Amino acid sequence: MNKPEALPDDLGVLGLAPTLVERARGLAPLIAQQADEIERTRRLTQPVVSALTENGLYRSLLPQSFGGAEAPPEVFMQMLEEIAKADASTAWCLGQCSVCAMTAAYLDADVAREVFGKPTDILAWGAIANEVHVVPGGYRITARWDFASGSRQANWLGAHVRVLEADGTRRMKPNGTPEIRTIVFPVTKATMHDVWDVIGLLGTGTDSYSVENLFIPENFAALRDDFTALREKGLLYRITTYTMFGLGFAAISLGVARATLDAAVDLARAKHSVGITAMRENSAVQGLIGRTEGDLRAARAYLYSTAAAAWHDLTRTGNLTEEHRAAIRLASTWTIHQAASVVDAAYHMAGATAVFRTNPFERRFRDMHAIAQQIQARDTHYEDVGKNILNNSALPRGPTI
Repeated sequence: MNKPEALPDDLGVLGLAPTLVERARGLAPLIAQQADEIERTRRLTQPVVSALTENGLYRSLLPQSFGGAEAPPEVFMQMLEEIAKADASTAWCLGQCSVCAMTAAYLDADVAREVFGKPTDILAWGAIANEVHVVPGGYRITARWDFASGSRQANWLGAHVRVLEADGTRRMKPNGTPEIRTIVFPVTKATMHDVWDVIGLLGTGTDSYSVENLFIPENFAALRDDFTALREKGLLYRITTYTMFGLGFAAISLGVARATLDAAVDLARAKHSVGITAMRENSAVQGLIGRTEGDLRAARAYLYSTAAAAWHDLTRTGNLTEEHRAAIRLASTWTIHQAASVVDAAYHMAGATAVFRTNPFERRFRDMHAIAQQIQARDTHYEDVGKNILNNSALPRGPTI
C-alpha cells in the first residue's frame, strides 16, 4: 500500500519532518486513484485513511511527546500541497485534523495520551457555537455544531464553547472577552447528521453533530490558543490553530491550482480542433499560460516566504509578533483568492473539455470555489489587516476571539 519503510524511533523534527513531504508525494497516486470513489461516497476511502495514518501524516502537528512529528509550518504546508494535487478533499480533511491535533499541547498529558495515543486516533471539530454549563467536576452541555470536516474518519470530536457559571453568568477572560473552551469527547457520545450536500469538497464529509446532556470532565476542556495554558514548550505551539488553518488551507489551494494549470498545459499540448490553430501554437493561449504560471509562482513564493520569515523570527525570539500574524493572515487570504483565479483561467482555457466529469477540471473548479467560500478566505481579513497597518490594532485570534 505505498507504505515507505518505517523511520528510526530516535529521529527528531529535523529528521522526520522532511519525510512527511516525501511520504505525501508517494501517496499521491493512490489518492488520485481513489478520488472518484471519495467524491461519490462523500468520505475518504479506507485505503486512503489507512495510508495517511500508517505514514503518520495526521500526526504532523502533534507534539513529539505524544508520538507526533511537531513539524514546522513549511513542512506541513508542503505536505498538504502535495496531497491536494491528487485530491482536494483528502488534503482538506488531513489539514483540518492535523491542526486539531495541536490541541494536545493544551491538554493534561494523560488526557492527550488518551485522545492521541494510537496512530489511528483522529480529532475533528466544527465551528464555534453554544455554551457549556459548569457543574461539579466539569461541564454539561446539550448542543449541535456544524462544519466538522474529517469527522467521518475521526474517533474523537471537539467543540469550541463559551462557559456559563453555575449561577448562569458568562465566564469572562481578564481582557473582557468571553472564555472559550475546546471540549473533547469520543465520537460515540455524539449523534452525527449527514448534511454535506454541496458543490465542492464533497469528499470531506463536513457533517454536523450533536450531543445530549453530555458531561465533560474538567481536564477534557482546554483553553486552546491561550498561550498561558500551554503544556508544551515547542515553538510550533506559539502559533495559534487559527493561524495554522490559514497557512494549511492556502497551501491546499496552491496544490489545487497547480494541478489544474498543469492539466490545462497538458491539454494545450495535445488538443487540436478542425480549422483552428493547435492550442500549443496559439499565441493567445501561450500568453495566458505564461501570465497564469507567473501568477501561481508569485502566490506560492509570497505564501512560503511569509511563513518562513515568521518561523525564522519565532525560532529566534520565542514569540510570533502581531506584524507576522498580520502578514500570515494577508498572505493566506490573498493566496487562496489568487489560486482561485488561476483555476478559473485554466478552466476557461480548457473550453468545453472542462465541463466533462471524466476530465481533470470540473471537480477541481468546484473544489477550489468551495475553498474560497470558507472562513479562511473571507474578505473581512483584509479589513483586519488594514486596521493593523493603520492603527496598530491586534488581529482577532480566531473567528470570535
